[in-house]
Amino acid sequence: MKIGFIGLGIMGESMSANIVKKHNDKVFVSDLNKAQVEKLASQGAVPCENNIEVAKNADVIITMVPKSEHVKGVYTELLPYIDETKICIDMSTIDPSVSLECAAMIKAKGAQWADAPVVKSKPAAIDGTLGVLVGCDEELYPVIEPILKYMGCNVIRMGENGMGITMKICHNTLVAEIQNGVNETLGLARKLGISVDDFATAVSYGGAGNFYLESQKENLKNNNWTTAFSLENEHKDLGIAQRLAAQEGLAMPGLQNCKAVFDKGMEMGMGKGDFRATYKIVNGIED
Repeated sequence: MKIGFIGLGIMGESMSANIVKKHNDKVFVSDLNKAQVEKLASQGAVPCENNIEVAKNADVIITMVPKSEHVKGVYTELLPYIDETKICIDMSTIDPSVSLECAAMIKAKGAQWADAPVVKSKPAAIDGTLGVLVGCDEELYPVIEPILKYMGCNVIRMGENGMGITMKICHNTLVAEIQNGVNETLGLARKLGISVDDFATAVSYGGAGNFYLESQKENLKNNNWTTAFSLENEHKDLGIAQRLAAQEGLAMPGLQNCKAVFDKGMEMGMGKGDFRATYKIVNGIED
């Protein structure tokens, strides 16, 4: 089974590298950034000039691109080359309504579709230990699960098309709310003379223990804002969550508070930086 991977950005680069390393057939790759394509080719991937070349050669087409409009654009471009022999897996984080629109478009051609966004960030992508949240037909899941496990150690089918991406939006919203709580309480603790290390240790002893603080404490302590997951991407996800909540008539004040912080970060031109830099926004820290 030949695999194609479109989108070799921060996450896609390492995800596709794991497929190349672990899969026993050809892996075709493309990206607008040709340097990324060349990097994957040096690891054994087959470089492609464009997305159409990927679609023509691959049995399974995986996409990992930034936004809803990019996903829709890719699959609209590929539609003439999609038939009943193809499986399409979108691992991007996009609006569930757009994902469902793409699913209908692909299935109308006789092909199969899965939304399979990932959780965790760059280090887990490198290690192949991502979480993968899948929305697909029940009979498709066992076919694609081995491929998804090249990239993640925790793979779960959430239900039919749209359920994987819906869960990802809920997940990222919760991450932002946990992060905002860490930003506020760690900032207060440091002002009152408690170190980051002592704060993290004390939190781990009680009910407030959380993965975000454990994974980010060294970065926060050392003022390391190197991008692993961008502020603009989380801002996008919170915007999707706002729309979903409004659609369901659900008040989410914690979400609104987090979104306001990320709105400010975008206004300050921090979008390309890591989302942990919201610590600086919450605590009024100047660069």
